[in-house]
Amino acid sequence: MDDAAGNRADDDVRPGEIDAFETATRDLVGLALRSVQDLDVSLSQYRLLLTIHELGPSSSSACAAALGVVGSSITRLADRLRASGHLVRGTDPDNRSIVTLHLTDAGRDVVRNVNERRRRDLHTALTQLNPDARAACAAALQHLHATMAPGTSSDELRRRLPL
Repeated sequence: MDDAAGNRADDDVRPGEIDAFETATRDLVGLALRSVQDLDVSLSQYRLLLTIHELGPSSSSACAAALGVVGSSITRLADRLRASGHLVRGTDPDNRSIVTLHLTDAGRDVVRNVNERRRRDLHTALTQLNPDARAACAAALQHLHATMAPGTSSDELRRRLPL
């Protein structure tokens, strides 16, 4: 049944629709994972680099919260990334007892290269769709993203985790 805005009620979701979204999820996760498979850093290390890229220089606790892990995990990842030249540690100018993590040029290059590969792979896939189907798909994904944004409901399940 439709509401006044033309949206179907929850109980009208068809199994084929769920199957299509599950398949799309697997496809997109596969694309994301392929984009990091040839890196000189692990997936966990890449996720930390991406988090710092998105947040800017950040404390280990802020990165841990963003990634849904404990602080000691961030410390170990940061130690390896510092040793490989992908990040440096600094201090918060407002509180010198807080250690901050900053990307180096090498760390920024990793994030940029992964993002470029993902965009190329997505572009290749999207060119296989006709323009109307592509536009409809983009509109549906934007709407789905808005319904899954933090603060809408079940925040923990909908928290955005960098990948």
